[in-house]
Amino acid sequence: MLTLTQALYDQIVAHARKDHPDEACGVVAGPVGSGRPERFIPMLNAARSPTFYEFDSGDLLKLYRDMDDRDEEPVVIYHSHTATEAYPSRTDVTYANEPGAHYVLVSTADTDGAGDFQFRSFRIVEGEITEEAVKIVDAY
Repeated sequence: MLTLTQALYDQIVAHARKDHPDEACGVVAGPVGSGRPERFIPMLNAARSPTFYEFDSGDLLKLYRDMDDRDEEPVVIYHSHTATEAYPSRTDVTYANEPGAHYVLVSTADTDGAGDFQFRSFRIVEGEITEEAVKIVDAY
């Protein structure tokens, strides 16, 4: 299960809506080994595409160095889908290289008649996708 503060949830959703119609992407870092997402880090979608996201390699290197300096790791890796449901694509699975991370997908498209967005979390390990519950809390 992914436990996330309301503030982090709101920041992820706001980023997805702000970057629409392009896909938004980013990371929520937390202390190494804690599994607790704490620091919201919106990233630039270097692809600037409504159907694909890509972290800029230079930005990604800076991010990992910064997380190392802070004794952090990526707890949540998020991105948005602008025209499809919030479910990992084949490309998403291919690029999922953090087996300990929660992969959050926000859809900014009305794909299920329930409104213009979905927020879902997955574990992706060795190509296997497992959806997990999301619990929103006021604070940890």
